[in-house]
Amino acid sequence: MEIQVLGPLTAAVSGGSIVPTAAKPRQILALLALNANRVVSVAQLMEELWGADLPRSAATTLQTYILQLRRMLRAAAARSGVPGSAEHVLATRHGGYVLEVAPSAVDANEFDRLTAAGHAAFGAGDMERASALLGAASALWRGSVLVDVRHGSQLRIEATRLEESRIGVLERRIRADLRLGRHHEVIGELSALTGHHPLDEALHAHLIVALYRAGRAPRALGVYRQLRETLIEEIGLEPSAVLQHLQRAILRGEPVDDYGLEGTAPAVPARGSLAG
Repeated sequence: MEIQVLGPLTAAVSGGSIVPTAAKPRQILALLALNANRVVSVAQLMEELWGADLPRSAATTLQTYILQLRRMLRAAAARSGVPGSAEHVLATRHGGYVLEVAPSAVDANEFDRLTAAGHAAFGAGDMERASALLGAASALWRGSVLVDVRHGSQLRIEATRLEESRIGVLERRIRADLRLGRHHEVIGELSALTGHHPLDEALHAHLIVALYRAGRAPRALGVYRQLRETLIEEIGLEPSAVLQHLQRAILRGEPVDDYGLEGTAPAVPARGSLAG
């Protein structure tokens, strides 16, 4: 089985889709996939589907949805000749259900694995490996988490976690690339990202550093001025102390290799979000 949640929901057994068309069974499959090999309680599933306004038939209806998913699993397995029963894949456990699949079958799990390895490489000072691993993690994304699935309270929690992790992965990969001297390579990417997220100070700091190190100081200062104007107009705040220090260093012609990066300089706080 292969399941993708980092974008539109896809789930297939030997290439045959098992994604339901009805909204609530899709929510169940998505929540089980995001918690693959962990029991999701009946209470969690009900909260996801109906919130606090549970119908009297909630328990029976949930069981019906589980049976529908198992029928789809059984049919897909029969078509592909894959051994094993649907009840073993979508198993009943005390108080809930569990989707039992190989950890690598779910793209979110692979994203978490690559992310952890990439952060470890960054912490160890191996920027080449960090950039490769974090870049591979980012490449798994095909859009917002479960963009075609309705989000109840449980899916919102999971989606928020993944989207925030995605932000951290992107920013740290860019830091690794800057430390590898790839300032020319990241300018285009950062220009697009700052355009989409005009309040994100971390991304602007990276762009300013990349431009300055590429010999484009006037453009770097122009990015700072535009950010300052946007912050004042939108939220009534000046840029952070780190960004102000970065501007002064550029005006003095000083090196800025570490400004806006993790290390000796403080991290630039990001007031804007990359999600969306």
